[in-house]
Amino acid sequence: MKPTTAILIGAGDRGARAYAPYALKNPHELKIIGVAEPNELRRDKIKQEHNLSTEDCFHSWEDLLTTEKTADIAIICTMDREHFGPTMKALELGYHVLLEKPMSPDPKECIAMEQQAEKFNKQLTICHVLRYTDFWSTIKKVIEDGKIGEVASIQLNENVEVMHMSHSFVRGNWKKKEDSSPMILQKSCHDMDIIRYVINKKCERVSSYGSLMHFRKENMPAGAPKRCLDGCPAAQSCPFHAGNYYLGEGRGWARKFTEDTSNEGIIKALNETDYGKCVYQLDNDVVDHQVVNMEFEDGATATFSMCGFTREQTRTVQIMGTKGELRGNMTENQISYYDFLTKHETIVKFDSPTGGHGGGDLGIMRDFLIDIQQSDRSKSVSSASNSLSSHLMAFAAEESRLNKGTSIELDTFYNNLSKQYSVME
Repeated sequence: MKPTTAILIGAGDRGARAYAPYALKNPHELKIIGVAEPNELRRDKIKQEHNLSTEDCFHSWEDLLTTEKTADIAIICTMDREHFGPTMKALELGYHVLLEKPMSPDPKECIAMEQQAEKFNKQLTICHVLRYTDFWSTIKKVIEDGKIGEVASIQLNENVEVMHMSHSFVRGNWKKKEDSSPMILQKSCHDMDIIRYVINKKCERVSSYGSLMHFRKENMPAGAPKRCLDGCPAAQSCPFHAGNYYLGEGRGWARKFTEDTSNEGIIKALNETDYGKCVYQLDNDVVDHQVVNMEFEDGATATFSMCGFTREQTRTVQIMGTKGELRGNMTENQISYYDFLTKHETIVKFDSPTGGHGGGDLGIMRDFLIDIQQSDRSKSVSSASNSLSSHLMAFAAEESRLNKGTSIELDTFYNNLSKQYSVME
């Protein structure tokens, strides 16, 4: 049996390091036969790793997605605001599509993409990779098996970790919602999705609060220059000093903005890119903390907290049921659930995951290749229709946050959006 063939659109961190390597490790299952990537160094790296010809490598998705379909699937990992165009075109041409989250920063585009997949009967899978981890799939099974009774409430915390916050959402590609997405969508659509997934009930309304509290000009150290390497007087007292961080414990993050990770290469990049700028003097506008309240059908509730000011980068969860309680910590890679009647606690420890996102990056690739063989698209764990629900929760949460926590009714919110745009008409 021949391997599934794929084109890769966007060879950044997620495309090149999370999904494309599956083809190198499993050549009998997947083969990359084309790439579109505007960055020449990234494009050439994919060319070499996957033994592509020059004719198989393109600067833009428009050049790759011509009127002729050349592969079975398209893996799309462009920046958030560049998801819509290639996804719509790929589905029209007959590709099954694996799309990096979020679907789009525009809710109308999300609806249109879901409709496009239905129109052409193609698999559109959104990379909600948490669903494919042992951690969350086991939690879902514990709930489905009734071991903690009916879920009454969920508390989920996303601890972004303070230096990840400064790297990705203050200095990095996702610092401005107009260029990328609101924080609740870009970083936390995973969390909206996993709450919806494990509770398996319709979310009826949401409310939300949050702000950009700290990474603002008024909080910069006195006399701080625009760039950290230009003699900042707070070099030894500021945890965000770019030189100290990226040439020290944050050296691993430096590879995300420079191919040359020698001291000289990093210093050059810090003098030329936003990653070398003072975190208090950038044009970032996404929130550094946010909370979301959710009410589901039958009265179940959930609270979600995303905060950039944490020591660890992890997710912690507490699920309270009518017969017991479940707790989990992704960094510790274990869960426990407690029975109110027997007073017994069951602890489940998972093996060290293979691959990123607790093994989810590997799991979603494997499942996607199985899903495209199925005639019933609704069976996919992360189909576009399933993903759309959690995306709308994130969009509604941001709408609420911008309106001082006003409660948003999801049905009304969706119906208003649906009237504005439909590719099915």
